[in-house]
Amino acid sequence: MTTTVLTRSPFARTWLRDPWTEPTGPVPAADVYREGEDLVARLDLPGIDPADDVTVELEGRRLVVRGERKDQRPEESEGRRVSEVRFGSFRRTVTLPRAVDGDAVHASYDAGVLTVTVPGVFAGTTPQRIEVTTAA
Repeated sequence: MTTTVLTRSPFARTWLRDPWTEPTGPVPAADVYREGEDLVARLDLPGIDPADDVTVELEGRRLVVRGERKDQRPEESEGRRVSEVRFGSFRRTVTLPRAVDGDAVHASYDAGVLTVTVPGVFAGTTPQRIEVTTAA
């Protein structure tokens, strides 16, 4: 039996890597954006059981999503195998502009996407324009 595993260079994604994620684990793609006064974080987590394999927590001003993508395939297989899916533990952290009450945070999972909404985290955070002066 021969096993062939194709992987990308570990240096190709160094600048994208979450410092809290183990280098060998998967790094789920994330889309974090402001929607009015709310922060919305969407993470691609296909093939994961959110009830057993994912936790969403607030740690001070940090929203932390951690979990594990488990390899459910049998160890033995015939012929060649090409796998670009990464298995193992992951952790993604989003720093919030201010601390919030955890009871207000809402998380849902649909079609392989975990959506976490932190309502009102941007309330009262109006940008203040600073004048830039130049030397004459």
